[in-house]
Amino acid sequence: MIRLGVNIDHVATVRQARQADEPDPVAAAVLALLGGADGITVHLREDRRHIQERDVRLLRQVVTRRLNLEMAAVDAITDLACEIKPDEATLVPERREELTTEGGLDVISHERVISQVIKRLSAAGIEVALFIDPDIRQIETAKLLGARAVEIQTARYSEAPTAKDRQRELESLQEAAAFTRDHGLHLHMGHGLTYANVQPVARIAGLEELNIGHSIVSRAVLVGMERAVREMKEALRLT
Repeated sequence: MIRLGVNIDHVATVRQARQADEPDPVAAAVLALLGGADGITVHLREDRRHIQERDVRLLRQVVTRRLNLEMAAVDAITDLACEIKPDEATLVPERREELTTEGGLDVISHERVISQVIKRLSAAGIEVALFIDPDIRQIETAKLLGARAVEIQTARYSEAPTAKDRQRELESLQEAAAFTRDHGLHLHMGHGLTYANVQPVARIAGLEELNIGHSIVSRAVLVGMERAVREMKEALRLT
């Protein structure tokens, strides 16, 4: 069964909109776990627009399953990760102007910096994944740099305007998945996946983990976090 990592960033987005104490993403994480989440994912951005350091520290204490910290490959966040020790760190690109993560990490262009961060995180006992586009060269470089896993970004699939475009992007994901497996890397995917479009991706051979946030949090606003997570788990079971 594919693991479901629930990204709770946008619970914190609502909180930070009012600079208030609620809704608390740590409470949301507990409810997500009660709903069947296999792990919790958060992105501690340099600009702290949603998740805060306080959240990550508390989550490390209460998350009894996998805690996945998305982070830029920068020293300050690496220092914090090595101290808090999430189960996994996923290196992602980051721009202050973006609404959310746009595209995958360019591992080839930033090979030296990423290599140093991977070494530091691995030495601290943290599993390292790289969030990258479905590109053969990026996957090859991820392997060479010592990443344990890659998370193939699914944005182009999720945002495809037509069925034909969606099928083309799905085939690109399938090819990248096969190449990932052949190179001995663990295979994760995520970005923009919803209850309506997740099943074709979940059927990709060798996929171990999906990280989904916005769609689940949006559903949770209407029906509650536990039910929203259960419904996504059910969608995955139907694949």
